[in-house]
Amino acid sequence: MGRKLEFNYERAVERATGVFWAKGYSAASMRDLLKAMRIGEGSFYHLFASKSRLYLECLRRYNETITRQRLALLEAEPSVRKGLRNFFWGLLDDLDNPRRPYVCLMSRSLSSDVIDEGMLGSRVKSEMKLFEECLVARLERAKRAGELSADFQVEISAQIIFTFLQGYFRVVKVLKSREEMRRQIEALLTRLGL
Repeated sequence: MGRKLEFNYERAVERATGVFWAKGYSAASMRDLLKAMRIGEGSFYHLFASKSRLYLECLRRYNETITRQRLALLEAEPSVRKGLRNFFWGLLDDLDNPRRPYVCLMSRSLSSDVIDEGMLGSRVKSEMKLFEECLVARLERAKRAGELSADFQVEISAQIIFTFLQGYFRVVKVLKSREEMRRQIEALLTRLGL
């Protein structure tokens, strides 16, 4: 009698996340996803109902793992200046990991094919807002602790860092080297007073 194969839901979502992360939402075909997930079409539709629902699951998983790890670097240091640098240096270190695409799945999701698709667009915008709010909260704590000046502009600084990150993921490795990005990051943080 043959051994029964067991389906691992989280592992399948992890594999699908890898496909979306590497290819983007539209370019990830159902064939790519089914192959990576090691699942048949019938089972796929029974479990996920649609590609967009699978994508929502992948965003959930990505934020629970990758985004959480990245934010932990920001929070690990008592100093916001050190925490921000740890966060950015961690992003640069990800470039050396051959198992990770250099772009952020959330940043990749800022495309018309995702944003224009109702539920997906709402989720991406919501998650991006939460990330920016984490930056604001970290800067606010540093300001209250006296690490930043009383006139430090928390909201605009968080917005600038957030916007820089979106550009970062578009140019790093494609147009700019690791060292060029490191210099840009340092210049940005220094000019912001961080």
